[in-house]
Amino acid sequence: MEENKIRVGISQGDINGVGYEVILKTFADNAMLELCTPIIYGSPKVAAYHRKSLDLPTNFSIINSASEASYNKLSIINCTGDEIKVEYSKPDVEAGKAALSALEKALEDYRAGLIDVLVTAPINKHTIQSESFSFPGHTEYIENAVGDGNKSLMILMKGDFRVALVTGHIPLKDVAPTVTKELIQEKIQIFHNTLRQDFGIGSPRIAILSLNPHAGDEGVIGMEEQEIIIPAIEEMVAQNILCYGPYPADGFMGSGNFTNFDGILAMYHDQGLVAFKTVAMEDGVNFTAGLPIVRTSPAHGTAYDIAGKGEASEDSFRQAIYVAIDVFRNRLRDAEAHKNPLRKQYYEKRDDSDKLKLDTIDDDSEHTLM
Repeated sequence: MEENKIRVGISQGDINGVGYEVILKTFADNAMLELCTPIIYGSPKVAAYHRKSLDLPTNFSIINSASEASYNKLSIINCTGDEIKVEYSKPDVEAGKAALSALEKALEDYRAGLIDVLVTAPINKHTIQSESFSFPGHTEYIENAVGDGNKSLMILMKGDFRVALVTGHIPLKDVAPTVTKELIQEKIQIFHNTLRQDFGIGSPRIAILSLNPHAGDEGVIGMEEQEIIIPAIEEMVAQNILCYGPYPADGFMGSGNFTNFDGILAMYHDQGLVAFKTVAMEDGVNFTAGLPIVRTSPAHGTAYDIAGKGEASEDSFRQAIYVAIDVFRNRLRDAEAHKNPLRKQYYEKRDDSDKLKLDTIDDDSEHTLM
């Protein structure tokens, strides 16, 4: 039924890249319209230009509000001025402004409860920079805008292959000073929580990669493993979180050991994502974990080299839609499962009997949990 379909907000991204191509190709398949209610935040004029120039069959409806989105239709909300012009493959400040205005409107509607999840088409991280957007990417901007104080975790995933990052879009020279025991533990905790809540894994196994080559060779090639990473892992294991390592990244990935884990936590961007994109570039998904909003995107960028040529594959974008829907449903199931938790069982110190008490526990009580 229409009222039960998940409302997927889609921000248009950079209009000079492959964003509209992969969006329109995805929803040329009517089965996708039966799966969700898609709402593009962008420009009907730009969408029509891409559709005509790429000879795509996808139809769409123009609406003024997400509340008007119709069953079994692709809808577009106009977020830009009519004068916006498409110039394939060109980095353009006006295209950056159009990408930001679409993203802002989508997040505004998310806050208003008009969409359930957000899927973002690729942006140009340079042209989108402005007084309103001084972030290295989508992840950091969305955390600031709708994170409600929660910290995000970038996860690139394809099926059961999930790679998360301790540090994200920062220069390589800043990685080592940024990698602290506390930050590693924060990311492990978020990763553990999202694997359980968002992916339904009861006891997730997380592999932790080293920072230095050969995991530091016991201090010969660096002390971060001995002084930071291993203590972080040991403390998380003491909290009953199943995390292992640190593993040298090259041998870990090259041997196929990654297939034995539910998630891999890399220390920095290229350490994790070079390996991931080598294996899963075509249909990988970028998922922003740890935030109230469910946000995904395709694993690729604007792909200026093929923009306007009709060569872009929609597989990654389609998978981003699937992941957003699955995570949203998993969160609903998790919330339902924990809606009425069992009362805690405990013995009361002040009672000489061994009679079992069934009640809730106040923070200031003198009760001992059994």
